[in-house]
Amino acid sequence: MAGGAFVSEGSGGGSYEGGVTGFVIMTCIVAAMGGLLFGYDLGISGGVTSMEEFLSKFFPEVDRQMHKAKGETAYCKFDNQLLQLFTSSLYLAALVSSFAASAVTRKHGRKISMFVGGVAFLIGALFNAFATNVAMLIIGRLLLGVGVGFANQSTPVYLSEMAPAKIRGALNIGFQMAITIGILIANLINYGTSQMAKNGWRVSLGLAAVPAIVMVIGSFVLPDTPNSMLERGKYEQAREMLQKIRGADNVDEEFQDLCDACEAAKKVEHPWKNIFQEAKYRPALVFCSMIPFFQQFTGINVIMFYAPVLFKTLGFADDASLISAVITGVVNVVSTLVSIYAVDRYGRRILFLEGGIQMIICQIIVGSLIGAKFGTTGSGTLTPATADWVLAFICIYVAGFAWSWGPLGWLVPSEICPLEVRPAGQAINVSVNMFFTFLIGQFFLTMLCHMKFGLFYFFGGMVLIMTIFIYFLLPETRGVPIEEMGRVWKAHPFWKRYIPDDAVIGGSGETYVKEV
Repeated sequence: MAGGAFVSEGSGGGSYEGGVTGFVIMTCIVAAMGGLLFGYDLGISGGVTSMEEFLSKFFPEVDRQMHKAKGETAYCKFDNQLLQLFTSSLYLAALVSSFAASAVTRKHGRKISMFVGGVAFLIGALFNAFATNVAMLIIGRLLLGVGVGFANQSTPVYLSEMAPAKIRGALNIGFQMAITIGILIANLINYGTSQMAKNGWRVSLGLAAVPAIVMVIGSFVLPDTPNSMLERGKYEQAREMLQKIRGADNVDEEFQDLCDACEAAKKVEHPWKNIFQEAKYRPALVFCSMIPFFQQFTGINVIMFYAPVLFKTLGFADDASLISAVITGVVNVVSTLVSIYAVDRYGRRILFLEGGIQMIICQIIVGSLIGAKFGTTGSGTLTPATADWVLAFICIYVAGFAWSWGPLGWLVPSEICPLEVRPAGQAINVSVNMFFTFLIGQFFLTMLCHMKFGLFYFFGGMVLIMTIFIYFLLPETRGVPIEEMGRVWKAHPFWKRYIPDDAVIGGSGETYVKEV
């Protein structure tokens, strides 16, 4: 359906011809590699900023703080705005570039956005690898941010449009899976390069070029989606591609629905204006804004790109902090596999809710353990047993995020927007995500210095709020064809007031209502 104007299937059942083909599986796997860009950077920055050689070269003030007398508060070891800007500047660039990526994705297709993202990321990786001053580091990070903005804009949309409805969740989560693999690879590389006598940090930063090259090559190899071809008037090519990815000659019903959606989308000249002003897009606007906002306030990026720094703050040795980051990376990957298995079997809501409860409990326990050992002064040390418990509950927390808010934070916004506002909705998703990632990256170490162990309670409280938000406002979208999402909103007790009646009229003239 497009904009609530019609339903894509007269029967209301979503039972198109064709099935899951090897071609579409391979295509989605290659496309999901764009997540490696994001994941590698998330994992690499924290490890690099904990390396003494890197700190002494670019951030000598932080290096001096680390070597102060034992009486100094542990909470404030890394509290330095310039150091945090090294990490966070990428996400500010990603925020700005996501708006340009939205226009490129709509006018020129998803592949072009992937290509631009890969090239920008490649150049940024080279800037960082050969950096001789902080300015080069920041320029490189900004270019990496452009790459992330374009990749995060195009890849989830590409996956949602290529995948059949019944496995759309699993294939789309391939993007999150690639992110988690990128984080794990980065943690392993950081551990390896930390053993190098010299320039280990250059190797860590320079190897970001590898996923960038994969992205550039993938942008040439991948086919465009039928939706994107229709947007640009390529009707015959779109039909042929739909037949190929569905493995069936008779795709008339689905193709007609896509054509109808495309024609309705072309009548919308101002997608940004419409998504903000028209009531029928209100659910899409709310979830494309609030899900990425809440995703960042789970506190996950505290773990993902500051894990080695956090563990060193808590008294772990250099090697131990990097190994602990690797352990959380492994948990992240394995738990994402759980989401791939469960999301299309049991639905989105149950994963959101269970994961939220799990994260709340772990945040409270970790905050309490740290508070018991360091108090408000920051003086003290973790015993080996307490350190093991802290690491264990952080791993359980990461597992809860990895099968809930991690993958679903990208999946749900990408599947709920009608075609005519889809690029705008995805741009909102990416930009909100990047803005609050920037804030967390820029101010976390300062927040840790001032809020101390209470910071974990703060994130736990945010997870409680977002879990309540999901319980009352998010309907189940499992198995719903992407162009029929308006039916789900019309059946919801809260959102139905925003959806006009003609938005749920099927081809047979019967109104379809789905229990949610």
